[in-house]
Amino acid sequence: MTDSEILPHTGAIAASSARIAGAVDVATLVACAAEARALAVALHQDEGGAALVTGVLSRFNDAIVVRMLDLLAARFRLPPTRWCWLGLGSEGRLEETLTTDQDNGLVFSASDDGEARQLRELFLPFARAANEALAESGFPLCDGEVMAGNPRWCLSLSEWLENFSAWVRTPEPEALLNAAIFFDFRPLAGAGELAAELRRALSELTRGNEIFLRMMTVNALASSPPLGRLRDFVTEAESGGAIDLKKFGSRIFVDAARIMALGAGVAATGTAQRLRAVAVEGIMTAADAEAAAHAFHALQNVRLTVQVASCLDAGTVGNQIDPGRLNEFDRRVLLEALRQARALQQRLKIRFHIET
Repeated sequence: MTDSEILPHTGAIAASSARIAGAVDVATLVACAAEARALAVALHQDEGGAALVTGVLSRFNDAIVVRMLDLLAARFRLPPTRWCWLGLGSEGRLEETLTTDQDNGLVFSASDDGEARQLRELFLPFARAANEALAESGFPLCDGEVMAGNPRWCLSLSEWLENFSAWVRTPEPEALLNAAIFFDFRPLAGAGELAAELRRALSELTRGNEIFLRMMTVNALASSPPLGRLRDFVTEAESGGAIDLKKFGSRIFVDAARIMALGAGVAATGTAQRLRAVAVEGIMTAADAEAAAHAFHALQNVRLTVQVASCLDAGTVGNQIDPGRLNEFDRRVLLEALRQARALQQRLKIRFHIET
């Protein structure tokens, strides 16, 4: 973007941030959330780039969550103990697009299991109210109920640590699915030191844990880039020639970066940041990490283009694209991005001696 394109958005971003911080009710935050999505659309249309657009949108969403929790905390009799609201999944990675539902959890401090049960009953009404208010603001409730209002994910620090340990120790399908969601956590509000304790413990559990990392890799390889030998793209017959850019595109980068980061004890949660951090650890070259990071952002940019077009046409916002309808340049960009995804998967296959 040129300076003339950036400056108007900078002012709008600052004004919207101020409105969020000064919101006195949920209705105002609902309007702010719609305004934030409109700004993200404008940034994308002015070629702001996926890293900037998803970063700005995620930070806006962070601010909305924080202010929402501030407003709701005043309505509830919260116990005098430390607690922290966790952003999970794409929110935890600062990679939210225009198709974002809720993935969140709550961690609190408790002296023992008995106190944890008592405190959970006090936190749950607050957490459920927050989930409902966020749904009003355009963040749909999670179909899988990965939300702080679910008793399974409103836990004491010890309970979270027990879950993490069990998932790593016994990497069965459900455990691997949970790891892919919950290990991308980030503190949004409250006592951030609780999240820091979780991160330190997780690093100790996963750093160099070959069995767990290999099982995560096998699980991640279930989705492969839709590339063919005789033609550029391969699509499922039932998809009508379209490609799911999340499932068979960006998720491949996210999964690979997560596996390498967990194995190296890297604290970063963002995909590009993880790739660059593992390069510093010597797991891949800096050049390969940059190529993968650029490819990931290119894929995200195509996803945003699809989503923005759907928004402007008042259609359902999704991640499906027909590569046959792309212009030659965008088609080549998508093709090269998917080849980088395949290269990342090949790196993992070699690392963990997996033959497919």
